[in-house]
Amino acid sequence: MNDAPLIEITDLTKIYRGGQRPALDGLALAIRRGAFFGLLGPNGAGKSTLIAILCGLLAPTRGVVRVLGADVQVDAARVKSAIGLVPQDLALYPTLTARENLSFFGRMQGLSGTRLQERVAACLAIARLEDLAERRVDTYSGGLKRRLNLVIGLIHEPQLLILDEPTVGIDPQSRNFIHEALRTLHQAGMTILYTTHYMEEAENLCDDIAIIDHGKILARGTVPELLRVHRAGTIVAQLDTELPDAVAQQLETLSLVRAGRFAARSFEIESDSPDAALIAVAEILRGARLPLVSLSLGAMNLEQVFLALTGTRLRD
Repeated sequence: MNDAPLIEITDLTKIYRGGQRPALDGLALAIRRGAFFGLLGPNGAGKSTLIAILCGLLAPTRGVVRVLGADVQVDAARVKSAIGLVPQDLALYPTLTARENLSFFGRMQGLSGTRLQERVAACLAIARLEDLAERRVDTYSGGLKRRLNLVIGLIHEPQLLILDEPTVGIDPQSRNFIHEALRTLHQAGMTILYTTHYMEEAENLCDDIAIIDHGKILARGTVPELLRVHRAGTIVAQLDTELPDAVAQQLETLSLVRAGRFAARSFEIESDSPDAALIAVAEILRGARLPLVSLSLGAMNLEQVFLALTGTRLRD
């Protein structure tokens, strides 16, 4: 078994001419084969620059990127043949049919003859577009276009599939369809690199996540690891009844509590000694005979971690 990472990135730096700061700043990252990897970050974090360099579309200022052991800059042809890219902006010819689009992009990847016909048929089946294969793409809904956009990235059976916000602006049914298709591909062994602004997508799909901002990796791990490590001093409680003011005051004045936020049936407490504080909080609630729905230590979801690391300031 080959244990070498599928993607190896070392000291990757990209400085655009006239830029005030590097788009990528000494970034280092390794992604294992078979991972469903989520790359998360706010606008301007460096995600698009990283993807462009990975795909050989942009040269780095400094650093090395290897895919399947090949240097992206030295062996670009080999790397490009191993990668399927599904861009955020639809890469479709609207006046062609779905079959014609797939055939065109298949030929661009060097496919022809029977092999091309087989791959077109397989991709139409994955997207469930067999009955719509002869319709022009400009008659398709947004969800149908996204499904076709996805399988165009699969036409040459890549080993690495890179998706840049593939579900933006589509209905929940189409989003769910794409999620299920990606799960099936991942279970079959495909390595997937996924960017999204929908934190719940990353939570539900990805088995490994990196949060990037200002060209640097701020955090890396599985969802449970990120929730446990970041904001680990936060105690979150959901109650089955109203929280009395007297109990809220008792909780807030605990010596172990640094800050508290209280609502009608829930509260969050921050502590520098969260394990001890959790015991004290549980004792107060038990003494007040307040029924609990849940009591947990750490962030409740990935979005909380993301905002804690990248801030709440609006980005361009």
